[in-house]
Amino acid sequence: MALDRETVARIARLARIAVPEEELDGLTGELARILEWIDQLQEVDTEEVEPMRRVMDITPHLRADEVTDGDCREAILKNAPKRFDGYFVVPKVVE
Repeated sequence: MALDRETVARIARLARIAVPEEELDGLTGELARILEWIDQLQEVDTEEVEPMRRVMDITPHLRADEVTDGDCREAILKNAPKRFDGYFVVPKVVE
């Protein structure tokens, strides 16, 4: 893909990046090299390669998934300005 100053300026504007005019030539060359490198990567045959799910083949140590109430109801409710029968009391917001 051929890049020119106008294309790089448009890409910068679309990305909302303020690029001074004097830096456009340098960025044009850098972006052209990046696109050439991407073209090289597209030539690699990856047909037989499986997608990676994780970098290292380690089985994570997971705790048992047990449902509890947290056993801290009183500690939580002591911060409530009003409470009734083990619940927060809040003002009515819907009529």
